[in-house]
Amino acid sequence: MSKIEFSKTEKEIMIQKVKTYFREELNQDIGNFDAEFLIDFFAEQMGGFFYNRGLYDAETMISEKVSEISDLLLQLEKPVFAGK
Repeated sequence: MSKIEFSKTEKEIMIQKVKTYFREELNQDIGNFDAEFLIDFFAEQMGGFFYNRGLYDAETMISEKVSEISDLLLQLEKPVFAGK
């Protein structure tokens, strides 16, 4: 898997969310650099877990939809009788 990278806008949004979390939940103020460092750490060390979970969830959804389509196709079958 290649490195998980985010756009500048995505990174800015995440930085603000981390800073808000630290301020509201932990009563600590952290700077942009520390918040970005934390995001990079989680992306590198744990991003694969989230990525893989997304793949598994997508695979499950696709399998369910393919099964639904197969059932719908079977309903379109015409009866075939042997003989006359």
